[in-house]
Amino acid sequence: QVQLVESGGGLVQAGGSLRLSCAASGNIFSINLMGWYRQAPGNQRELVAIVISGGSTNYADFVKGRFTISRDHAKNMVYLQMSSLKPEDTAVYYCNAVISTSNSGPLFNYWGQGTQVTVSS
Repeated sequence: QVQLVESGGGLVQAGGSLRLSCAASGNIFSINLMGWYRQAPGNQRELVAIVISGGSTNYADFVKGRFTISRDHAKNMVYLQMSSLKPEDTAVYYCNAVISTSNSGPLFNYWGQGTQVTVSS
């Protein structure tokens, strides 16, 4: 089995910063990509940022220039540095990873349990 565990959420004032971390553990052969999604109350889960195995990144337009995703391959971790936070960034942030558990095996999609980020005005 594979587990994703997030940390780093919390309460911050508008304009502040937070850093989210996600650690993948378990039966991991390779990680194709890792990323972050978020879901605010009443809204659908939406992509925030992803980083693929080659290092390419993709960001949602609403976080470009404010958030930075990075990955530590050796530790199977992904980070999301969030700056210039806005009240509309308030949501549960979920770590996501696409992982293979064996050589030439299929890819599986995994989710963390989520971490709450609240930005006060």
